[in-house]
Amino acid sequence: MNGSSFQSELRAILAERVRFEVAMARYTSLRVGGPVDALASPADRGELAALLALCKRRGWPHTVLGSGFNLLVRDARLEGVAIRLSRFRQLEVEPGPLVAAEAGVSHASLTGLCARRGLGGLEFGAGIPGTIGGWVAMNAGIGSREMKDVVEAVEIQVPGETAPQRLAAADLEFRYRELRGMAPGSVVVAASFRVAPSTPEAVRRRIEDLLARRGATQPLDVPSCGSVFKNPPGDFAGRLIEAAGLKGQRVGHAEISERHANFIVNRGGARASDVLTLIERARERVFRTAGVELETEVRIVGRASE
Repeated sequence: MNGSSFQSELRAILAERVRFEVAMARYTSLRVGGPVDALASPADRGELAALLALCKRRGWPHTVLGSGFNLLVRDARLEGVAIRLSRFRQLEVEPGPLVAAEAGVSHASLTGLCARRGLGGLEFGAGIPGTIGGWVAMNAGIGSREMKDVVEAVEIQVPGETAPQRLAAADLEFRYRELRGMAPGSVVVAASFRVAPSTPEAVRRRIEDLLARRGATQPLDVPSCGSVFKNPPGDFAGRLIEAAGLKGQRVGHAEISERHANFIVNRGGARASDVLTLIERARERVFRTAGVELETEVRIVGRASE
């Protein structure tokens, strides 16, 4: 990157809402990752559109962070612009009934609103880490219920366009832990979800039950990125990793969780390279013992080496 031009052009759009040479370990749930050239927090849709247009025009790569879950940033430099949509927090109930949420809304805010208003259908999201933008972009879910089952429409910003596009769910291609059908580099800005009238008590009971189950089976008290691997058809990645004898294995300060084998946790001071070594070890051992090729669910970004 051309340092002076890169920084001045970004500041012209974002003012103080952009910082440079920022350690990504502070902004990822695993608490690992090297520095990024620029960390941008656009204030609104206009700034996001201008930022994406500039990146496209200059050929600068961009990475959307969300709240840093489902993301593994390598130890070497992350080139280009990392984008946080933490200022995109509008959340409201619309006729339908629908719940409309911007990309930066947290799961706690969404499910909390549904509990207060007695709106059912989104309880399965309780405890899924991250924000609405990430949920939609990865078609997050549990068991047989995913975002595709409740999404009414998605608002996306396409690089180079001045205003977001609103796409009906039928115009998008939801797959297991991914969303297709958007132009390259597009960013999820907001989404609306179908809900059904219920009661605050009933919604709250379902949320509390799911949170309790997650707390009992997942290592929520230590940094992780959430599930590392996608579940293969008809099986569970965690079961395969446990059967391969890898629970509790460590590399440096990274560990395959004793509580749930599809989680890799940071025991304090882990590096991305430690996590990547465990990922490869799990893939190799499961293939050797079960003949199954595990596919990563976590998104790995950054250069492999300096």
